[in-house]
Amino acid sequence: MSDDSTGIPMILPEEQAGQRLDAVLSQLLPETSRSRIQTLVRDGRILVDGVVEKPSARIRGGEQVEINWPEIEPSTWLAQDLPLHILYEDADILVVHKPAGQLTHPGAGHADGTLVNAVLAHVPDNAYLPRGGIVHRLDKDTTGLLVVAKSEMARQSLIDQLGDHTMHREYLALVMGPMTGGGRVDAPIGRHAHDRLRMTVRDDGRPAQTEYRLVERFPRHSYLRLRLATGRTHQIRVHMTHIGHPLVGDPVYGGRMMVPQGLDEVALAHWRQFRRQALHAWRLRLYHPESGALMTWESPLPEDMT
Repeated sequence: MSDDSTGIPMILPEEQAGQRLDAVLSQLLPETSRSRIQTLVRDGRILVDGVVEKPSARIRGGEQVEINWPEIEPSTWLAQDLPLHILYEDADILVVHKPAGQLTHPGAGHADGTLVNAVLAHVPDNAYLPRGGIVHRLDKDTTGLLVVAKSEMARQSLIDQLGDHTMHREYLALVMGPMTGGGRVDAPIGRHAHDRLRMTVRDDGRPAQTEYRLVERFPRHSYLRLRLATGRTHQIRVHMTHIGHPLVGDPVYGGRMMVPQGLDEVALAHWRQFRRQALHAWRLRLYHPESGALMTWESPLPEDMT
């Protein structure tokens, strides 16, 4: 499926002479984000009087612009009628709660049963969006809030907000060991040299920053509120392990479980059966792609973390 404007030239307004090409085009194409326009210009898909320009080029006014929109093929991922916990929905975005045990999107060996499969059944047109409209993800056993785009305009806006950190994602976690206060972990993350399923802090990794605040301290554990400044794979799990406080129940990074003292039999049995990382994406704040309104959602802790 291609954009309806494919091949139709437009004339740059003379009253905007001297302005940047990408800035003018973002005004003429309000459904397309500025970063998307910059990508199209760099890829040579936007011609100005038949010439490839830079996004920063200053226009004279009166130039003819032709846009060669890339073809978008529908996703091959399956639509499945699966439970979908929707907290908010409009024409542009969908905010959902992902349960533990569900992958965000299909991957090697997991073609169905994921959140995206459920989204595609609920919003069939998302098959025409890259990754089904997913712009960020949660690990399989992490619970909580995810926003899904329902249009290309919304998808680009959400990607921009992730890039400039105007989308805020906050988490609640239970970690091993008593902590004395909050802090910030600024340590690059990359693939583990010997275990390709693990991530680790390494000098040649990608920049990663996690902020955390102590909510409550226990004799053997700490209850934290965390905020991501970046979104690397397993970021919170890796960073907390790096500072000596792995997440309770983490099967990959957690090590030996430390059971709290003084539990009754029911609580002790519940604790021992906890077999996932104690991590919940509890708050999501973003600017609505269409209206620009600041919106916030919160998701209560799942039963197994209360």
